[in-house]
Amino acid sequence: MPAWVDEGVAEYAKRLPPEFALSVTDVPLGKRGKGQDVEQAIRKEADALLARVRPQDHVIALEVTGLRLSTEALAQRLDAIRMEGRNIVMFVGGPDGLGQSALQRADEKWSLSALTLPHPLVRIVVAEQIYRAWTLLNAHPYHRA
Repeated sequence: MPAWVDEGVAEYAKRLPPEFALSVTDVPLGKRGKGQDVEQAIRKEADALLARVRPQDHVIALEVTGLRLSTEALAQRLDAIRMEGRNIVMFVGGPDGLGQSALQRADEKWSLSALTLPHPLVRIVVAEQIYRAWTLLNAHPYHRA
């Protein structure tokens, strides 16, 4: 990722308390190009995502067709999952979307937008919205900014 993306995500992550920590794990893309099987690349990406998830994790797949939440609803949902004592894992698919096995493992599917967003922007938006959710839950003035 470009430095501005890493810096942006790090900025929001450092603002969060330990009980609402944010971390990003990269999963390599499957090979694409002439003579490459795109479906196989999608399956490899899904396998790599699933290898990093524990059975007790609550998985949210970010999908254009997923549930659209307001910031307030997102905050309430994140808090409810956290109160269950489960870690939240968000899957972001490769350029061709998420594989079926990753979608089947997801406990929920959320949409950030009807638009197709590039991965660098998705990281920043998700990090900011997680921080905003925390500020909303804790009556911090950032949410009203």
